[in-house]
Amino acid sequence: MPSEVRAQQPGRPTPPRQGEIDNQEITIEKNRKIELPAANRVFNKIPSLKANPDQKKVTYEFTDRPLAVGDPRLSPVALPVQSGKAENTPLFNNYVKLGAGNYGSFLGEAFGSTAVSENIMVDGSFRHLSSSIGPVDGKNSATSENRLKLNGAYLTNSAQITANLGYDRDAFYFYGYRRPREVDRDTIRQTLNTVNFRIGIENTEPENLIDYSLKTGITSFRDRYNASETDWATNFNGSVGITEKFIALIAADAFVTQRTDGPVDNRNLFRVKPTFKYSTSLLTVTAGVNAVNETDRRLGINRTRAFPVVELDVVPVGSFHFFAGVDGDIARNTLRSLLNENRWLSPQVVLANTEKTLDLYGGSKGDLGGGFTYEAKVSYGQYRNFYAFNNTWADTSRFSVLYDGGNARVLNISGQLGYTYKDLFRSTLKVDVYDYALSRLEEAWHRPRQTGVWSNSLIVNKKLFVTTDLYHYSGIRSKNFASGRVVTLPAIWDLNMKIDYFLGKQVSAFVSLNNILGKNYERYLYYPQQGLNFLGGVSYSF
Repeated sequence: MPSEVRAQQPGRPTPPRQGEIDNQEITIEKNRKIELPAANRVFNKIPSLKANPDQKKVTYEFTDRPLAVGDPRLSPVALPVQSGKAENTPLFNNYVKLGAGNYGSFLGEAFGSTAVSENIMVDGSFRHLSSSIGPVDGKNSATSENRLKLNGAYLTNSAQITANLGYDRDAFYFYGYRRPREVDRDTIRQTLNTVNFRIGIENTEPENLIDYSLKTGITSFRDRYNASETDWATNFNGSVGITEKFIALIAADAFVTQRTDGPVDNRNLFRVKPTFKYSTSLLTVTAGVNAVNETDRRLGINRTRAFPVVELDVVPVGSFHFFAGVDGDIARNTLRSLLNENRWLSPQVVLANTEKTLDLYGGSKGDLGGGFTYEAKVSYGQYRNFYAFNNTWADTSRFSVLYDGGNARVLNISGQLGYTYKDLFRSTLKVDVYDYALSRLEEAWHRPRQTGVWSNSLIVNKKLFVTTDLYHYSGIRSKNFASGRVVTLPAIWDLNMKIDYFLGKQVSAFVSLNNILGKNYERYLYYPQQGLNFLGGVSYSF
């Protein structure tokens, strides 16, 4: 059997580890959608080395494990401003926001929350962002996105019960066709609809020796080409404090998925990950096993894999950490997750999970003093079914997913430097370099070899806030299989800025400038992005 598969295809944070940089995040309002979703990020702070009475308390992040190596997603990263209120401004729980900009862009956003009783809180939000014209051919590259979320929480003395309901709708066009050309807009239109519901219960008593969190929910996804996917996900995390320094942890996931895009395909994945952690002020050792079972009716797969989980963190002096570890896993690739990375996939996508057979890593992190923190890391991973995106042979405006069924090896060198000055200024610079040694794929198509993000936030005074971010992606290669031509895409430099100004106790104004350098860069071949664009508006809090 050939190992390469080609398809016409298209909370709580995790346990903090001592000495890890606080990855800082700011929401940059864009009036264009960079066609890559926000990456899942884990933000850990450098804690004090003093004895922590709540050391047994473990927190969790309930997200599926994506393939993060050479991650092709580009999204704003920066940090939330600490003091976001004008002087003597009362705290308002609700707001509405309206904005408009070039490319026929319109923003409408609202948020509301209320306490039903002393123990019950509910909130809801809605966001609409659209551009009536795009970078090429006017309305043929228009975009629209809508987000509706409803959340509820019931708090007792020892537990919290939460429920979440959401609806997302994204509409766009396959505008990567050869020009000049007359097209029927209805034939290049795509719409993605997602409905999700999730409930959960988790411990809120910090003194409990047993900590737990259980969440389950169902997501229904459908596109305009009769593709649908129903995904039922259940996640459990727990910990038991055996001694002051020794903790037992358990993580378990169950994903039951049915996908319909032509034939019906049942794809399930079950994971259990027991580990033990021994911690002192100078040393932290984590050891365990990650056992994963995956089934796929269409591909005839039913297999179980076990991966070692070992990590060593040493603090020889001060807040300087040196760490090393080894682990492995199976990353789920679903129809929804692949479309989140590249929305221009062809129909009839063939799905296969990516097995990270081995990941060896090591590095250092810590506090340099004077507001500076750092992290440097080197990792070497081996993968089976490592995937890449490339334009299809039949229609270069659509993309296929290519899997390397052999042993793909990826070397990643990353560095991160952070700086904080009181609550007035924060800056984070992160750089990654990737080297791909593939077994059966010719190239890691559309995966960057170098990435960089520089994010900043500045509080000018109590009323004026400025945030900026600069992205750099380079080394992206693609191939037109119809002509046989290999293309190295020009390096991406994307500079953005947002300014918020409080006009009074309840009114504020904002201006977002995106792609300030004005480059119609291509993250994916034949899909140029909007050039310099802006979005301005007002917000009213009540």
